[in-house]
Amino acid sequence: MIRKTRPPRAGGAPGKRGADAAVRAARRGDAGVAEEKLSKIAGLPAVAAVFRHEAERVVRLYYDDSMKTVAGPFCAELARLRRPYRLLSPEEMARVAGTVLHGGIVAAVRPREVPELSLETAQQWAKAGAGMVLLDGVGNPHNLGAIARTLAFFGLGHLLLSNHPAQAGLSDAAYRVAEGGLEFLDVRRLTGPAQALKKLRSHFHVVGTALHARGVSPEAVPLDRRPILLVLGNEENGLPPPTLAACETIVTLPGCGQVQSLNVSATAAILTYSLLLRKPEARGRQ
Repeated sequence: MIRKTRPPRAGGAPGKRGADAAVRAARRGDAGVAEEKLSKIAGLPAVAAVFRHEAERVVRLYYDDSMKTVAGPFCAELARLRRPYRLLSPEEMARVAGTVLHGGIVAAVRPREVPELSLETAQQWAKAGAGMVLLDGVGNPHNLGAIARTLAFFGLGHLLLSNHPAQAGLSDAAYRVAEGGLEFLDVRRLTGPAQALKKLRSHFHVVGTALHARGVSPEAVPLDRRPILLVLGNEENGLPPPTLAACETIVTLPGCGQVQSLNVSATAAILTYSLLLRKPEARGRQ
């Protein structure tokens, strides 16, 4: 059992002993929660988003002098929840965050669950006209975070992650790059995507992506009344063959040939805008 400490005043200097204690506590987890694995959400946009949507997930808050003023409301919320927060030096912040790219503020939070997508839930989303994106083998968490940021920017609320062994999950790096976008998304797991997509085709137009010139351009993707489920794969190898075979339409972004392909997050941004945001009335005329 980890002994609880009284939260210090926001803006109070931690001192070396206090900073070291904060780092040790960050490594151990929540005070009063034995050996719980916590996620680290870094950067002001991401931290602000988690406080706005699920403040109860925040276990601890760390910030440096540059964030002392903006951290005030977050500290007040944690004080209400009787949870600690610390002002740390830049060096200690880097140790707590595990990276120097922390933006001066880090929230240690209880990890989000990623539940399995049920057919009933998918049907509800389809009836609401909600397009979504499936990542199948996208292993770089920075790409996952960038794609989540894109979906949130465009107001889309659903992201699926396959059970591909290389597929990235909701890591600290993904949260940092998403800039708060993951807090706006309903993230679900799709196990066995090749078989699952065949069932989902009754409700979604499943559009896969191919690296080489084997698909149609985005403008040529046929539309109907079903929302689009866009499937993106690994940058080096693309989608696994069984997943690609389960897609109704294959799309390829035409380039000039000077480089092999776009970064998958760039592809996601282009296709999200060109396909998932098409107006429902445009689908109805097809």
